Amino acid sequence: MISSPLWYLFALASLAAFITLVEQKSKLKIFKFIPAVVMIYIFSMTLASLGFFEQNEAIDAIYENTKKNLLPAMLFLMLLQIDFMDFFKLGKSLLIAYLLAVLSLAFSFMLISFVFDFNKEMASAFGALSGSWMGGVANMIAVGSALNVSQEAFGYALIVDSVNYTIWIMFLLFLTPFAHYFNNFTSSQEQMAKLSSIGCSCTIGAKRYWFLILLSILVAFVVNLIAQSGFALLNYTTTTVVLATLFGVLGSFTRLKSINGSSEVATTMLYMLIALIGSKALFENFSGVGIYVFAGFCILLTHALVMVIGAKIFKLDLFSIAIASLSNIGGVASASILAATYNKALVGVGVLMAIMGYLVGTFGGLAVGKIMIWMVGY
Repeated sequence: MISSPLWYLFALASLAAFITLVEQKSKLKIFKFIPAVVMIYIFSMTLASLGFFEQNEAIDAIYENTKKNLLPAMLFLMLLQIDFMDFFKLGKSLLIAYLLAVLSLAFSFMLISFVFDFNKEMASAFGALSGSWMGGVANMIAVGSALNVSQEAFGYALIVDSVNYTIWIMFLLFLTPFAHYFNNFTSSQEQMAKLSSIGCSCTIGAKRYWFLILLSILVAFVVNLIAQSGFALLNYTTTTVVLATLFGVLGSFTRLKSINGSSEVATTMLYMLIALIGSKALFENFSGVGIYVFAGFCILLTHALVMVIGAKIFKLDLFSIAIASLSNIGGVASASILAATYNKALVGVGVLMAIMGYLVGTFGGLAVGKIMIWMVGY
């Protein structure tokens, strides 16, 4: 069992490096179906669930500090590659996908509430959960407080959020290599052609790696310093992400955009973040909350079916519906990571859509929660 925070980071970095190396050198066919990013997540989660990493204050602290610095650093480097004029080509489909995600989640919560015949406690708990799945944990707390959710029910909602989110992000990451087949099904190849045209045109060069690492660390330090000073946009994570996004956007209009190696450094940070998140995805004893977890999976299944039907009708590509879904259910960090697995230049899309979720999550969650509680009496 690893109890040292430094050995904890070293183990995760080694895991990510080893899997990436195997993918690049072995040419195993399994990586065509399960990409390295999913492998890293699965193995990291498995090691954590087997007790390989000790759950202590030192490891928790290094996890939080690493994640809060690595995420803005990665976002900054990835956003340097963006030509924002390309976003105007994608606006309509992404907006339709986002609205479809919000409405399908609201419909799914109310439908499952009716099918499972929720009592008032379950209805209020899932009302709080809908706040999280339309925005984030901050919205969940706000909606839960407004609906007077009991501590026990709120705890169950947190467990459902953790378990279902863990499976959902892994599932969406797993689908990445199959985007071509889905886009053929929805006749959205033209949309994917626009997506694939966005990216960094610079050549690879190792001489600039250290400069990019130092620059990204400096950006992470500055955005965290600003967030700690009392300046806040919804919450701490959103503040750092928005500021890092802003710096990345500004940098993309300068000569920084052409620096060689930003994609490789950002990808390395992405894989480390995946390993970090996986190391905290523990499957513990969920006795007593089975019905909550099962209902949560039914909500996600209904949501997925509506999204696929909507994608077929509106000819939406897999990236658009996947990022729209996870920007609601997962939030800023996971949406940007998923976007990066499709195209590193599209991180900004994930960030912007997740921020939209923070803005509507509280109101949407309250509306859904109130409707589900009203349905209890009928």
